[in-house]
Amino acid sequence: MQKTSFRENWLPHPFVSVIVALSWVMLTHNLDAATLLIALLLGILIPRMVNPFITRTPNINWRLAVKLFFVVLWDIIVCNIQVAKLVLGPTHKLHPKWFRVPLETQHEQVNVLLALIITTTPGTVTAGIDDDRGDILVHALSTDNTEIDILEIKNRYEKALMAIFAVEVGEDS
Repeated sequence: MQKTSFRENWLPHPFVSVIVALSWVMLTHNLDAATLLIALLLGILIPRMVNPFITRTPNINWRLAVKLFFVVLWDIIVCNIQVAKLVLGPTHKLHPKWFRVPLETQHEQVNVLLALIITTTPGTVTAGIDDDRGDILVHALSTDNTEIDILEIKNRYEKALMAIFAVEVGEDS
């Protein structure tokens, strides 16, 4: 029988505990003692309940992950403004297109997070990851040059994700 420490037993995933507790506080919009107590209990209980379902967390470069977070946050703000101008403006300025973004790796976390970032950024939606073709199908609300959009996605997000997970080109998960 493997012996576990107090921290591993009560806080198997400290980051998840913090996210759960903060989420509860933000959902309730309150900082009274009862809310904080419930946040603490949820932060302890939920990670313990889902512990059997969470696999090993990959080693990631947190400095690069935080940097990418702010890049994506900035892009979301800028794209919201651009999309608002497009949607509220004349429809003849819209140039919707489907295009495929070729993937540099078959690393599952990199590709799923790349698809998530594409979908989160206003004006683009990921329709699916095609493992057989090795690409992501993307729909853009409006684009004049899909090649530039593909290069921007690859340079701005995919390279950063590969660096965060220390993945080489062509590497599998």
